[in-house]
Amino acid sequence: MKYLIPLLFFFGFSQFITAQINSKEQFPVFPECKATIVSQQEACFYNQLQNFVYANFKVPQVVTDQNFKGNVIALFEVDTTGTFKVLYTDAAFPELVEETKRVFSQLPKVEPSKYAGKPIYSKYSMKIAIPLVKPAVYGTQAILEQDKRKTVIDPKSESKEYASVAHTYKKFDNPQFKSALNIPFSHANYGEFDAPLNQVGTNNHTASKPYTYAEVSKYKDLDGIYKQSMQKRDTWFGRKLWNEHLVALQGEYYWFTVNPIFDFRLGKDFSSETIDHTFVNTRGIHIQGGLGEQLFFTTSIYESQGRFADYYNQYAESIKPSGGNPAIVPGIGIAKRFKEDAYDFPSADANLMFAPAKFINLQLGYGRNFIGDGYRSLFTSDAASPYPYFKLNTTFWKIKYTNTYMWLKDVRGKDASTGEDVTVDGTYATKYMANHYLSWNVSKRLNIGFFESVVWTNTNNRGYDMSFINPIVFFRSVEFSSSSKSGNAALGFASKYKWNSQVNLYGQFLVDEFSTGDMFGGEQSWKNKYAYQLGAKYYDAFKIKNLLLQAEYNHVRPYVYSHSRIITNYAHNNQSMGHAWGANFYEFALIGRYYKGRWFANTKLTYGVKGFDFEKPAPGAAKIDHSNYGGDIYRDYEEERYADTGVKVGQGNKTNILIADLQAGYVVNPSMNLKIFGNLIYRNFDPTTEVKSETLNITRSSTTWFSIGLRSDLFNWYYDY
Repeated sequence: MKYLIPLLFFFGFSQFITAQINSKEQFPVFPECKATIVSQQEACFYNQLQNFVYANFKVPQVVTDQNFKGNVIALFEVDTTGTFKVLYTDAAFPELVEETKRVFSQLPKVEPSKYAGKPIYSKYSMKIAIPLVKPAVYGTQAILEQDKRKTVIDPKSESKEYASVAHTYKKFDNPQFKSALNIPFSHANYGEFDAPLNQVGTNNHTASKPYTYAEVSKYKDLDGIYKQSMQKRDTWFGRKLWNEHLVALQGEYYWFTVNPIFDFRLGKDFSSETIDHTFVNTRGIHIQGGLGEQLFFTTSIYESQGRFADYYNQYAESIKPSGGNPAIVPGIGIAKRFKEDAYDFPSADANLMFAPAKFINLQLGYGRNFIGDGYRSLFTSDAASPYPYFKLNTTFWKIKYTNTYMWLKDVRGKDASTGEDVTVDGTYATKYMANHYLSWNVSKRLNIGFFESVVWTNTNNRGYDMSFINPIVFFRSVEFSSSSKSGNAALGFASKYKWNSQVNLYGQFLVDEFSTGDMFGGEQSWKNKYAYQLGAKYYDAFKIKNLLLQAEYNHVRPYVYSHSRIITNYAHNNQSMGHAWGANFYEFALIGRYYKGRWFANTKLTYGVKGFDFEKPAPGAAKIDHSNYGGDIYRDYEEERYADTGVKVGQGNKTNILIADLQAGYVVNPSMNLKIFGNLIYRNFDPTTEVKSETLNITRSSTTWFSIGLRSDLFNWYYDY
């Protein structure tokens, strides 16, 4: 008995559960139970099973001779043909194991469990008392004989408390779909339930991501869709590969799942003269679970090696950290050298959630966040590396208020403007960010959002300055009351309008040190640091079910996201916390997503114009006048600024960027979100003038990159740089 739990964990014998019926699910039906009404089928099933086992089970002689008293626990399933199969037996004698298998092999075929009328596998546990005890009617004290209390403890006796825990397993009924856990955020995954969440008349809030399962399940039957997508697989291995979690265990007040993480890709950059092929080799583990109805947890740990197309390798190395490591893989983290021309980049995500009431959700995590209804976000995107954060979601009436407090890193070696080391005691400098986003459903069609963000550092050892994390939105005046040099603030406004249940319009407007006088002066002042986004989504486009079309335009003026102190810019790990391209650009994207059953296809066409710097001084070197065109957010906007007026998007080394991305594939296992896919990326990078800088290799190039792979799709990995 004491080895049951470890064996279940390592061999993946999950879901050993006493079934719980719902309006769509039906218990297995013995022939004697066919005339029984639905509400009594559960009791009839257990009564027939208990009576059959009691009538046919023969206690082996060796067990009787030793006057053994104890229990046998049988874990079994009823497959889609109605056949009983013993999966595991926990017993003190091998003879009891064999007898249990023999008895179950003689059980007659039954009508299998059904969900929405479709046969499904079901798993159960049963405890058999030795010596046999005549079963009582299901619902009373049955099969087990109560132990009589003793006034004197026998030193050779054992408590039965541990063994009783094994009998608390229940049928795994996908409790994650009802939980406050986050659904792993990727645009492809979220596209499958974007339409019902944006139907006219819904009172939900779609800008703050990731969503929780509980939020989405109100509008889409995630459990039902999962069960209807299950493939018929007769073997344990087949079910684990195609349908189920590797390990899924549920008890009276707890549940957890364990799954492997894979990302195996092999590809070819047909334009490269330096690398033979591209690859990604990721192995990891994903664990999630819940304790009671309020506490939930999830964690993912990755170990990866990879080599990418030339343009992506060059970009990763252009944002490398100080300290000798060759690159930062965008969205992942700092990479070490692997072999001669590849990278080793471990990563991890984690989240601990507490939902003390229906209207509040607390999260302590290490990962990424996203604010917006578009493909890009100008407020907070998930394109940067993971970071520690604390999030507070408050939802009531027509309001959702999201407060996110983050710990970010500046991984430069020296500050280019001062020549001073950014590192502190050999470690990267820490900075802090506090974001507030208030979402208000003004009507059944119109939603508006208000955004505020403040970034600051540990100046004068003040640490996480409480004056900056006041949860009241638009509390920007605090920054100025303590000096404009002490923090970097930005304000934003967002809106979404549901034209109808098929067409949504959305937008964002970000203000970063906006100057009203300069804006209306008509001189295009550099102080007009603003950005905006306009977009539209078309669900079930042209009456094709599950076809989503999206168009989006993003416009970010020079010097947005940068600051007078580089360390307080809007960035983390040398990556923008807003739009992934930084500043000084405009971008137009057309996106299409389609899925049918487990098949999917995604396509994206992006065209943009960005202005790069022609040159940049090395840390501590002499300054180069007018060399800062506002595209590099890691430059002090007060130093080497190109101009004070006449500032416009695309100034500097104007570069045309065209990226086409086509992906299609099949979901191998929906529980793990494991996908097999093919991916084709075409990128044309065409600068007006070819000049190499220290921040980017501004070189004319054309790339065709093809990959095939098998991936657990748990986060967005962006390649459109």
